[in-house]
Amino acid sequence: MKKFEERLDRLESLTDSIRNPDIPLEEALSLFEEGIKLAKTLEKDLDKIEGKIQILMNQPGLNDDKPELELFSDEDVGN
Repeated sequence: MKKFEERLDRLESLTDSIRNPDIPLEEALSLFEEGIKLAKTLEKDLDKIEGKIQILMNQPGLNDDKPELELFSDEDVGN
């Protein structure tokens, strides 16, 4: 399987090709089908990456920052 960036480049290339008004309808349909398949694989990869990010963000001990107790400073409130 190609890298994510390669597939994204291919999808952009397909999009540009489909926009060409001189392209035959059958070829445009074929490119469209390929684009839909590529878009679905890219979406799956993004979902996996998002899941990994959520796991990393929710791991205890990674966020050592103390909680911010005040939402607004005195200047923001106008005091």
